[in-house]
Amino acid sequence: MKCLRALALLLILAGLSGCGYNTIQREDEAVKAAWSEVLNQYQRRADLVPNLVNTVKGYAQHEEKVLTEVTNARAKVGTVQVTPDMLDDPDKLKQFQQAQGELSGALSRLMVVSENYPDLKANGLFQNLQAQLEGTENRITVARNRYVQAVQEYNTLIRSFPNNLTAKMFGYKVKENFSVDNEKAISVAPTVDFGGNAPAPAATAAH
Repeated sequence: MKCLRALALLLILAGLSGCGYNTIQREDEAVKAAWSEVLNQYQRRADLVPNLVNTVKGYAQHEEKVLTEVTNARAKVGTVQVTPDMLDDPDKLKQFQQAQGELSGALSRLMVVSENYPDLKANGLFQNLQAQLEGTENRITVARNRYVQAVQEYNTLIRSFPNNLTAKMFGYKVKENFSVDNEKAISVAPTVDFGGNAPAPAATAAH
């Protein structure tokens, strides 16, 4: 009986492997890892905001409206949590995109305002924060691109026969991706111009 049970287990494992179960598992984990990196880079940006706002405030106290917009957008980002288990929920991902987009737009307007204060632009701390923000935006773009690719590969896999049967049997679902409206923002890092040619606020507000 023990030999028969062992043989049955081996046959089951072989069957699962042949119908794509292991591959689905691997691709699912790849999507989760890619999403974790997206969150990591967005969190890196959010962590820069308080110091950036405080530095600008020291030189541009009259820009209260813009500073408040950045602070509020940063707070909203903190309330929108999307775990890997929520990646098949289009509403959750949409809320996440909207919150991050609002912060992107607010930061863009803050950078435009900073152009009006030469002393602020010359401040060493502000210059360092600028460089960190620019680098973080680039990392966000890379992380989002990798997530997009991972989701495409996963979704293609579980929609293909016979993997679709295995996916349905074990409850694997198609995962949501960044929306078409954000394709440009996904493939191109937002412009963070710290020179004399600052972008108009509307240019990155949709990110």
